[in-house]
Amino acid sequence: MRLRTVLATATAGLAAATCLTAAGPASAVSNPRTSNACSSTVSIDRFSDALDKTTYDGTFVGNFSALAVDKDGSLAALEDRSSLFDLDAKTLQPKRVVPLADENGAALDSEGLVVDRDGTRLITSETEPSIRRYSADGKILDRLPVPSSLLVAPAGRAVSNQTFEGLTLLPGGRTLLASMEYPIAGDTSGAVRFQTWTRTKGDHFKPAAQYAYKSDAAFLGVPEVQALPDGRLLVLERGFTSGVGNTVRLYLADPRHATDTSGIDTLTGQPGVRLVKKTLLADIADCPSLGATAKQPQPNPLLDNIEGMVITGREKGRLKVLLVSDDNQNAVQTTRFYDLRVRV
Repeated sequence: MRLRTVLATATAGLAAATCLTAAGPASAVSNPRTSNACSSTVSIDRFSDALDKTTYDGTFVGNFSALAVDKDGSLAALEDRSSLFDLDAKTLQPKRVVPLADENGAALDSEGLVVDRDGTRLITSETEPSIRRYSADGKILDRLPVPSSLLVAPAGRAVSNQTFEGLTLLPGGRTLLASMEYPIAGDTSGAVRFQTWTRTKGDHFKPAAQYAYKSDAAFLGVPEVQALPDGRLLVLERGFTSGVGNTVRLYLADPRHATDTSGIDTLTGQPGVRLVKKTLLADIADCPSLGATAKQPQPNPLLDNIEGMVITGREKGRLKVLLVSDDNQNAVQTTRFYDLRVRV
């Protein structure tokens, strides 16, 4: 979802291009003599503004809404304006860009991304919403069925631009999970539905269980989810307050004992519904700023409109997690990558 911002300060100069491995005014590298802790379980190693306000092969590089690790180890980075980039995992430099479209050739509001086991891409669009399977070169191969209640009104009860944001495959690759960004009509404020699909013959998917997740406040939506090997999830909550800035929080969530809400019409006043359990891992505003600068008011200059997340590996008992912000192609926002280490 493109969070709109208001010009509250004069636009700052563009950050100098750097890569994740280089120190400089637009990136920071961890110093073993100082604490990079955001909380007792999360630390930040570095950030990079290397791609901010750049272009590649005639395409604007930014508007990033999702990340995934490709089969060759590179990063797949999805724009919410119908472009899918391949990035070098070490330098972040683009290697290829593939345009995306729907069945009629129209642009997508592309938000969620999974690279499936055969290398094809499962991509959400929050317009309808929809989930389509694309080949690596952008050809549509399949389209998943979506429960009617999750469709945008008047076809369903969802609000335009507030639908499928996060997408992840659960352990074993048999179950796909998509997170709605905000509640559908009739549901309790902050109650977000997580929809799953089960893989069937021929790598198709059919709708399965659904779960209810409660955000901390009505203005916080869910832009991303990532599955852990044990079936738990990393969940981002994000919001924006004009004149104040972004709120971005990282949670550990467990849907394994939550109530299947697929048969529950509204999540208002329903007794006995077990929500997805969650634990706050870190508020990103509590991370050290590492010398970052912001182009508009922020609680921490490190913050921006963080929307994408992927687990890139594990090291010394901690997950390596990469975040990216969606700059909305806006002069007062930044395309920024964040390297975190998370203990779960």
